[in-house]
Amino acid sequence: MTDARDTHTEVLPLKGRRAAITGGTTGIGRAIARLLAAEGAHVFVGGTEQAHLDEALADISAVGNGAGGLFDLSDPDNVAAFLAAAGEAMGGYDIVVANAAEAASGLTEMDEAAVRHAISLNFTQYLLLAHRAADEMAAGGDIVMIGSTSAYVLGPHSTVYAAIKHGLQGFSIALRRELGGKDIRVALVEPGKTGSDMQMPDIDPAQQREQIRAGQMLRAEDIAVGVQYLLTQPRRTVIQRLTISPRVQEEE
Repeated sequence: MTDARDTHTEVLPLKGRRAAITGGTTGIGRAIARLLAAEGAHVFVGGTEQAHLDEALADISAVGNGAGGLFDLSDPDNVAAFLAAAGEAMGGYDIVVANAAEAASGLTEMDEAAVRHAISLNFTQYLLLAHRAADEMAAGGDIVMIGSTSAYVLGPHSTVYAAIKHGLQGFSIALRRELGGKDIRVALVEPGKTGSDMQMPDIDPAQQREQIRAGQMLRAEDIAVGVQYLLTQPRRTVIQRLTISPRVQEEE
């Protein structure tokens, strides 16, 4: 007689794991932090506004254990400070989620300072975070990068953002191969249109709720579930790239 357990694969627990999450005080990052905390992980979130940090920590404490701090990760020096604070708060870390990001426009629609800022926060931060994490994490670690289906939207008003998100695709694939032998997994999650502060002011909260009901927009929690899924797969596997799109999204 076949054992029903043979129809499934091993599912790794999150209890006791320690996750450092950039951009963890709002939107997708906050949803990821809450879900991981609810499953028994210790989380440390970074943000840039005290009010958002206070709200996020209250949400996290309602379901689990968490701490956090304020870090402007567009300043490269703050990447090391963020991970040092996370390590001190949790006694180390074995999950790093690079999520902090801001929207960007077309190249000719931005001045040089804005371009530099977008690259520093949306791309340089990811590389520096992965660089330090790869050096400090022991075997059994996970690096998760939150990208975007904007990597495929190659229109005249998305040049900077598309370039950055497309770059993360190549980086994540190459880094998986670089770190796989050290038992550090690397995954990229690419959300489609997702309800968050990043959609404002173009799409206000009421419009976001309506688009979510219509299947035209995702909830941040949908992305969090994707992250939870890839973190709980057997160590022999890597969900290298997970694209999560609304059922009704034509431009991607």
